[in-house]
Order: sequence, then structure tokens, then C-alpha cells
Amino acid sequence: MIPGLEVIRSSLAGPTDIVSLKRRLRDYAVVGRQLFLQRIIIYSAAILLAGYYYDASTALAFYAMVWLGEAFDGHVFNRILRWRDRDWSKARHYVRMIYIGTFFSATVIAFFSISLAAQQGQTMHFWALFMLFSASIFACINNHQFLSVLVLRLSIYVLALLFIPIRDLVVAQPPLSSPLWLQFFTVLFVLSFIIECSRSFLVGYVKNLRYINALVAEHEKTKTAYNAKQEFLATVSHELRTPLTAIKGSLQVISSGALGPVPPKMQHLFNMANSNSESLANLVNDLLDLQRAESGRLDLHLEPIELGAMSIATVERTRPYADEFNVELKIEPPRREFWVNADRKRLEQVLVNMLSNAAKFSDPGGQVEISLAAHDEQVTLAVKDHGIGISEASFDKVFEQFSQVNSTDIRRHGGTGLGMNISRHIMQAHGGEIDFESVEGVGSTFYITMREDMTERQPELTDERRYA
Repeated sequence: MIPGLEVIRSSLAGPTDIVSLKRRLRDYAVVGRQLFLQRIIIYSAAILLAGYYYDASTALAFYAMVWLGEAFDGHVFNRILRWRDRDWSKARHYVRMIYIGTFFSATVIAFFSISLAAQQGQTMHFWALFMLFSASIFACINNHQFLSVLVLRLSIYVLALLFIPIRDLVVAQPPLSSPLWLQFFTVLFVLSFIIECSRSFLVGYVKNLRYINALVAEHEKTKTAYNAKQEFLATVSHELRTPLTAIKGSLQVISSGALGPVPPKMQHLFNMANSNSESLANLVNDLLDLQRAESGRLDLHLEPIELGAMSIATVERTRPYADEFNVELKIEPPRREFWVNADRKRLEQVLVNMLSNAAKFSDPGGQVEISLAAHDEQVTLAVKDHGIGISEASFDKVFEQFSQVNSTDIRRHGGTGLGMNISRHIMQAHGGEIDFESVEGVGSTFYITMREDMTERQPELTDERRYA
């Protein structure tokens, strides 16, 4: 079997769906527009030479027809590229227009070459045959989107290629030793080369088109699964939040003693239930934040915020959590004010994630250092710990969803693996970024960077104002 024969057979049947047909039409139009200048240069050079060495009036007449054909093709290409719907009738109309343009332009080139050969007489027609051969190769390379269109164009060129030497043989009737016969046999050899080129380019294009269609189909399946996951997360999170809020409230009322003293034997169980309901509430909130972030509905309420004061307040609120790990949070009061335009609640959420991770992954008795700096109108808030650090192999996992950097030492600290992923979404929504540097066994520095609000910027603070 000839290689690629099945591909060619399927291409002869044409695209069976509107998506494939539209893609082929757009490919044809894009290539046609891109090669406009190249075609005009080639036509102009060929006709200029023919007009100089042979008949100028004939050359100019054909040159005008070339421009007429280019104008028609350009109009069709523009309409195809502006086409947005999936109307079969429009698709068929554009295919018919391509046939008309192909027939006209190929016929102009064929008759121009034949007229040039006729002016030369019975001789070796290098220039005329070369033009037809070049046009055929050009078509094989660039017009393989539709086999029927390519066949139409090549058929016209092949008929012209055969007509020129056969006409000389009929008129001159030379002996077999004549160069005219050699010219005829050369044309036959060239035709086999053209057919092979067209087959090769067509097979390659159709195979690539199949791969693209398969990728598009897989993409649609993935998108459907992703949307289903998003809807599931949103539904489950919302359905869990209402009963969970009631459970938390009830436990807190009982633990507070508002309904009477809690027996000592039961106090531990209520404390455990309170702690776990709080963890479950945090998980539900994280899932809701993740769903909002990925669907582009992470609403921000922007306002001018002094980052230094916000950082100090957040650090103070996080100290009890760090104390559970016997870790000290240390922040040096900044020497000046650092104003940013941000959502206070979301920015505090990011800082709490950074501080809690630093505390969890620090050694007992360790210290976490918080600092602020500015450079080139950018403010950087850094949280540095001296804990276990992160291996280079785990760098890519830090901001992934539901990810822990490993399943042994770090896993015992718990967590959903959503905090840093959500923090990245929050910073991206602010037009900032969150990143980190880490050395395994030495510690990590996580930092956020935002544009400083220069309209609110204040001069450097004195020691009295810094520690007031």
C-alpha cells in the first residue's frame, strides 16, 4: 500500500464536521494572506522579464488579471477570518469561493506560460515550464488544506505542462533524437515529482489536523471535568458551612458554661470537639476561597493600608499560635510607613498563612523574623524562619493545591495544603506576588511584594514615633 493512502482517502471525503472544516478554511486563509507579498513579487518579476524579452502588452494584460485574482482571493480570505459562527451554508459558500479563486488564478498562470511558449516557437521552453513547475511546488507546500482544491490547481498546471511540449512535438514532428523529446520526457519526470510532493505535504497536514482535533477533544473533556469539580466544591462547601456554624455555636455555648457547669470529665471532650470543628470550618473556608479564586470571583475591597501597622497587629494575634510550638515571632518596627492599596482582610490572611507555616516548621525554641523593606516603588514583607527548610526537589509543590512538600516530617503538622495556593491567588489578584527562598536544614524566607502607594507615603519615622 502507498504510504499515507488511507489519510488521502479520508481527505478526499472532506471534513465531516463544521469545526474541522472551519479550521481548514481559516488555515487556508491565514496562509493565503501571509504569502500575498511573496506571490506578488514572484509574479511581478516573471511578468517583467517576459515583457522585456517578449511581448510587453501581453505581459501587462496577464499582470492585470493576476491583480484581479489577488483582489478576489483577499476578499474571500478576509471574510473567512471574520467568520465567527458555525453555519454550514456559509462554510460551503466559502469553499465554493475558494474553488472559483483557485480556478481563475491557476488558469491565468497556465495561459500566461502557454502564451510565452507560443511566442518562443518550437524550442526548449525553460522559462515557461519553470514558471509552471514553481507554481505547482508552491501549491503543494501551501494549498494542502483541501485535497480537491489542490487537485484542481495542479490539474490546470499539469495540463499546461503537458500541452507545451506536446504542441511542439505535434507541430515540429521531430525525430526521437531531438531535444524536444528530451523536454517532453523531462516534463513527465517533473510531474512525478510534483505528485509525490503534493502527497507528502497533504499526508502531513491531515495527520497534524487529526492530532489537533484529538487535543481539542481532550481539552473539552478536561474542561468539563474541571467545571464539575468546581461545582462540587462550591456545593459541598456551602452545604457544610450552615450545619457546621450551628455545631460550633452550640459547642461554644456549652463549653462557656452558659447552660450550666460542664462536668470535668466532659470538658476535655468539648475542648477537642471545639478544636476539630474550628479546623473543619477553616477547611470549608479554604475550599470556598479556592473556588472563588479559580473562578475569578475573588472580590477585593481595596483601601489604603499601612503595611507596617497591619503586620505588627497580625503578628500579635498570631503569637498564641506560635507559642504552641514554642516559637518566638520577632518584628522590628519599621523606620517609616509603607502604604499599599489592598484588601486588609485578604492581606492579613496571606500573612497569617506565612506566619503559621513558619511557626509550624521551626524547631522548638526557634525564632521567626518579620521585616519590611522598599525598593523601586515596591514593598516587600518577608517572614524568615530557621527551621527544617525545603528541598529543591519540593520547590514546585509549595504553591500546589492540597500539597505537602513531603509525607513524613512535615505531614505531622497537618493542614489542607491550600493555604499557600490561596495566598498566591490573593497576591495575583492584588497585582503582587508571593515567593520564597529556602535551604534544606537551614530555614526558609517567604515574602510578598506589592506596589507601594506613593500618595500615602510618609517620611522616615523618628525613634519616638516608631516606639510610641
